[in-house]
Amino acid sequence: MKLKSVCVFCGSQKGNNQNYIDAAEDVGELIAQKDFRLVYGGGHVGLMGIMADSCIALGGEVIGVIPKSLLERELSHKKLTELRVVDSMHERKALMENLSDIVVAMPGGFGTLDELNEILTWKQLGFHQMPIYILNIDGYYDLFLKFVQRAVDDGFISKEHQKYLIICNTVKELSELLSSN
Repeated sequence: MKLKSVCVFCGSQKGNNQNYIDAAEDVGELIAQKDFRLVYGGGHVGLMGIMADSCIALGGEVIGVIPKSLLERELSHKKLTELRVVDSMHERKALMENLSDIVVAMPGGFGTLDELNEILTWKQLGFHQMPIYILNIDGYYDLFLKFVQRAVDDGFISKEHQKYLIICNTVKELSELLSSN
């Protein structure tokens, strides 16, 4: 049986809420404990690095995908199972999608929102059928979800496409849902 790969989009910063840091550690542990493969942005900084370290500490397989320009700034994680270097952010997102079976979005900034929106758009266009989970720690994504509801109400997003977002408020909820995949 093929090892399932979980692509996680999350912040290259830690944020200022300890619950985000704890969730990143817990998600890394969860992926390793379930014998899944972690696919992520390849950095050693922020929530990304915390999550990768946590997965690695339990013997998990971790694949990082990083653009050459970030590698050259020495932001790449040095202890990964595999580090794939690409030329652009566009290639990074495409390769991460190609390597994955499941997507999880955790708290993060513009990059995380970009990745989440692109993977949602690709699903809407039929380019993949992966489940997309939002880990809504402490309501981090509440305003985004309110925007999505507004877009549905105003006729820009269909109710069917809105259902692509599977909301988890805790890592425990995410664990239960991942167990059903």
